[in-house]
Amino acid sequence: MRYDLFTQHTIRAEVRFGGTGLHSGAHVHVRLRPAPPDHGVVFYRVDVPGTPAVPARYDHVVDTSLATVIGKDGVSVSTVEHFMAAVRVAGLDNLRVEIDGVEMPVLDGSAKPFLEILQNAGVKAQRASKQCLRVQRAFMVSEGDAYIKVFPSDVLRICYTIDFPHPLVGRQALTWSFDPGSFARDVASARTFGFLRDVESLQSRGLALGGSLENAVVFDDLNVLNPDGLRYRDECVRHKVLDFVGDLGLCPFPVFGSFEAYKAGHALHNRLLRALCERPGYVRFMPAAAASARRLMPLRPNLYWKPPVVPA
Repeated sequence: MRYDLFTQHTIRAEVRFGGTGLHSGAHVHVRLRPAPPDHGVVFYRVDVPGTPAVPARYDHVVDTSLATVIGKDGVSVSTVEHFMAAVRVAGLDNLRVEIDGVEMPVLDGSAKPFLEILQNAGVKAQRASKQCLRVQRAFMVSEGDAYIKVFPSDVLRICYTIDFPHPLVGRQALTWSFDPGSFARDVASARTFGFLRDVESLQSRGLALGGSLENAVVFDDLNVLNPDGLRYRDECVRHKVLDFVGDLGLCPFPVFGSFEAYKAGHALHNRLLRALCERPGYVRFMPAAAASARRLMPLRPNLYWKPPVVPA
């Protein structure tokens, strides 16, 4: 998959798919259609009178408790992060997403099926230049012992660490730099995961109704319950990187920066995006191709300097 940093892109042809929502349990249908330059990625709820639009943007995130939920004027679309990871990696800037329900289908719990759907639709260059957001100064967002540290970089680089008290999960770390090929190979297939005790509690409250061993990795106290086991030994942290890429996809522009995340999640991802996009001096907007050209002289963070904490 080729990633073009010079021009905006949309899909070449309309494509349709459907599936079950992870949390709602409802079957939904999705139609992806090309969109004009500077349209952005926008969801349209075709099941609601007037077909209201919900932009896939960080400033339209209305809930992050179980997944990333975007909304506008009381209309929302849930669990968009896996799809948005595929959209960003495919290099798409403009897309019309028509959906007849409250939640994107989970498919197999990863981003791989979405990547395949977008590849089938094809990618079309448009006569409009692409902008990017480049980190200009180091900072940090945190909540309790969870944090995300941010440094200037000439590539998108993610170092993610998780720590769960389970013998098959524990502490896992993965460092990944943006590359569409390596995303498809090393990250896209990693599935969402959970623990049986939590799944049972959620379902007793009418949540996670669409979850199953077909679309999630589930652990009991000692084992993984999926008959085929794990796709990667460290599948859990790979999925967290996938989630992070998807949440970064809610920035209207590709992001150049180095991110060090520890025990973070959707809520902290969104706080990070708000800091990136709304605080003067933290970032610079520039042509993406110009930002890419700066790779000739990589920047390295001062590891002895403690970044300032962005207040809540």
